[in-house]
Amino acid sequence: MLGSQLEMKKLINDPLDAPAEFLAGLALAHSDLLRVSLDPVYVVRADAPVPGKAGLLSGGGSGHEPMHAGFVGRGMLDAACPGAVFTSPTPDQIQAATRAANGGAGVLHIVKNYTGDILNFEMAAELCQAEGIDVRAVVINDDVAVEDSLYTAGRRGVGATVLAEKICGAAAERGYPLAEIETLCRKVNRRARSVGMALTPCTVPAAGKATFELAEDEIEMGIGIHGEPGRERLPLLPAAELIARMAGMVVADLPFRSGDQVIAMVNGMGGTPLMELYIVYRELHHILEGLGIRIARRLVGNYITSLEMAGCSLTLLQADDELLSLWDDPVLTAGLRWGL
Repeated sequence: MLGSQLEMKKLINDPLDAPAEFLAGLALAHSDLLRVSLDPVYVVRADAPVPGKAGLLSGGGSGHEPMHAGFVGRGMLDAACPGAVFTSPTPDQIQAATRAANGGAGVLHIVKNYTGDILNFEMAAELCQAEGIDVRAVVINDDVAVEDSLYTAGRRGVGATVLAEKICGAAAERGYPLAEIETLCRKVNRRARSVGMALTPCTVPAAGKATFELAEDEIEMGIGIHGEPGRERLPLLPAAELIARMAGMVVADLPFRSGDQVIAMVNGMGGTPLMELYIVYRELHHILEGLGIRIARRLVGNYITSLEMAGCSLTLLQADDELLSLWDDPVLTAGLRWGL
């Protein structure tokens, strides 16, 4: 075990304990924002359940921080279910978290399109509905890179999940009823597109080895957040060429058109310095400006990661006045905060 840890060079103790120890640290650092349950495992906002407010719950494997546990708090998620690293949360976790988030107005499950997530969230929803909790679900599938992958039937759910959680969290905080929040979440998913790329693989602590191999002069275009294969392998190119390729894939898919205003997210995969992410944002800004597309709001940083993978993803959301107004509402979580 020690040899494996030294080879990985990670700041952990026992690799199998890393997710639980992460949550313990999160709870200690942000006790004003959230509470952590370890049996079953879930994270819930400190004042949950909020009476009369529709609850928001999301979840997925650990290793993508700050998603999802880092987005629990005022103006975003009421609860999150972290599974083991790159592993779906179990139905009992989701059921317990749904109960904890339910203030009597029902709970929306925001689910990334990965087969295990969908199956387990569906099972938990049925159990909760049998208890009298109104549960709705929206599946996020914004990745334009591939149609099917190792983990999905259809497009993967990636960066748009962050935008949906923020916008729908604001709506819930305003007092929108559950059915309207569900409709809003579908609107965000319908209008958002993403693509990612990797410069390096990442290493799952319990495995002790890289999830895939890339040559020193190669990048993977269209990578998934678990290291799933992308659309193509390319030689390492200057940022301007790589981002032009990525932006072209995203813009063409909706398609986005001249005159659109967008919320843009340049997301780091966990191991990319902010210097490089802002270089990426600069390239994206110039590309969209040349197409007549205005970036009305933006995020630059690590929001949905793959452990220590180097690389980035781009997400564009075709925005209107309602989406921008909800985006601007206050948010107070460990991973995202403004307006307070």
